[in-house]
Amino acid sequence: MAEFNPRLAVYPGTFDPLTRGHMSLIYRGLRVFETVVLAIAKSTPKKTCFTLEERVDMARRSFADEPNIVVEPFDGLLIEYVAKRGAGAILRGLRAVSDFEYEFQMALMNRRLSRQVQTVFLMTDYKWMYLSSTIVKEVALHGGNVKGLVSEPVLTGLAAKYEALRGQQAS
Repeated sequence: MAEFNPRLAVYPGTFDPLTRGHMSLIYRGLRVFETVVLAIAKSTPKKTCFTLEERVDMARRSFADEPNIVVEPFDGLLIEYVAKRGAGAILRGLRAVSDFEYEFQMALMNRRLSRQVQTVFLMTDYKWMYLSSTIVKEVALHGGNVKGLVSEPVLTGLAAKYEALRGQQAS
């Protein structure tokens, strides 16, 4: 049987892009866990704006000074990745009651696949409850100011991505 470290948590998602809400959850997760792995999913039913490499790079630069936050890409079943990492927990955030049903189903399926791994839910900090990657992308696409909602590396990435896109549309 594999060893599972109860002080190591995996926080999975697409992070397209990483927001201050995600970051807040990770920092709060570090109050419970010694290390949090930000696991950026390659496979997703969502159409992403940023490539996997771009998402990983922006996240790594966002947490460059944080030795207890590890950023890695992953592909395939989350529970298999978690087991391979030896993590004892999956960290998930809940913004509202509407998030609960989906997250609960996923937690139960992961529990069925591996009884050794616990899913830990943290409520999003109230000041980020409205924030999502989708909203950030929509505002940035239309030239709105998202400063303060994302880290500097993500802000730079959004500006470059949407500036190029607007340039293509103008051609």
